[in-house]
Amino acid sequence: MAKKKLVAIILLAASAAPGAGADLPAVDRLPAVEQLPNPFLLQDGSRVKTKEDWARRRDELKAMILYYEFGQLPPAPGSPPTATEISSAASEELGGTENSLLLTLGKDKKVEYHLDLTIPKGKTGRLPVLLTGDLGWGKVKTKGREGAVKEMMRRGYVLAEFNREEVSPDGPDRTKGVYALYPDCDGAAEAAWAWGYERTIDYLLTRDDIDPAHIAATGHSRGGKAALLAGALDERIALTCPNGSGAGGARCYRFQAPKSEDLEAIAKRFPFWFTPRFQEFIGKVNRLPFDHHEIRALVAPRALLSTEALGDLWANPEGTQQTYTAAREVYRFLGAADRTGIHFREGPHEQNLEDWTTLLNFADKQFFGKASPEPFDKLAFPDSPRQFSWAAPEAAK
Repeated sequence: MAKKKLVAIILLAASAAPGAGADLPAVDRLPAVEQLPNPFLLQDGSRVKTKEDWARRRDELKAMILYYEFGQLPPAPGSPPTATEISSAASEELGGTENSLLLTLGKDKKVEYHLDLTIPKGKTGRLPVLLTGDLGWGKVKTKGREGAVKEMMRRGYVLAEFNREEVSPDGPDRTKGVYALYPDCDGAAEAAWAWGYERTIDYLLTRDDIDPAHIAATGHSRGGKAALLAGALDERIALTCPNGSGAGGARCYRFQAPKSEDLEAIAKRFPFWFTPRFQEFIGKVNRLPFDHHEIRALVAPRALLSTEALGDLWANPEGTQQTYTAAREVYRFLGAADRTGIHFREGPHEQNLEDWTTLLNFADKQFFGKASPEPFDKLAFPDSPRQFSWAAPEAAK
């Protein structure tokens, strides 16, 4: 694909954010819904019956999710980031070349953040890419990272790691990063980090070694929340994989397993991750007009995998199973039931070699039709009652 055409795709696809949602009702005017809300019920009371109906419902969900929880993403710039190479070094041990770049957006006022690319040795043409925003945590903090990178290189995947905390700080300071450029934007940190995924994709699509059809976004914990939001909003992301993303990520708010983080805990401890309107749902979670199975549903019919740790009780892996089961109804409706999966492992809150290997197996299956050595539909809590009574309509026409 010619570079000019790629840039056109960037400008058309990036940050197609819905309106500000000012016409949405105040919290106390929202109905109380105890179950996971029905994603097939439109705001006018009618029900989704066709793919065209789902497209309309999808826009409604995006507007609500951004208005009530994350705030609006900053606007998309008119051109991709420029890249300045900091260093480049071949690694025989990893089987690839490690490149460190500085991406710059804007002219007089700038957003600058680091991007590291590890590119397989001996591979030619356009390659699939695994994109994560967790560079700021440091490579050494990712357990089993070296083995995972070796496996990525062997399979021919580019690893792209950007520092989302340079896009927006992980705290209340809005004088640094993207919100210094857009002080009137009501988005919070998670929205800015999702914007960082989008802008990094803008850059990746200017390169001749990246396959625009095979972009996977992942992240761990708060980074997993950002990856899921990016995957929900940016249709250039072909595969989304939040890892241990917990509350505000791949699990729901309405179902609380023992020792798990609830809406009040996350909203009070990390208010800067969310728009201030989200605070109004403390003690009123049943008035939230959506839940996170519907953020998962926004990814459909593109590929979506959750990776969870059974020892990570705070992240509520059982709640993630609930959202997986509910969102699968939307995938089924769209004829894409085989494009969503879930994986549970033993162990604590981390993104380790098993998580990365499972992601690679899922990506190989979704991108290239390769057989997988593991299933992606095995439930860790088979006796957990469903938290919804609705079902998908007949398959979309």
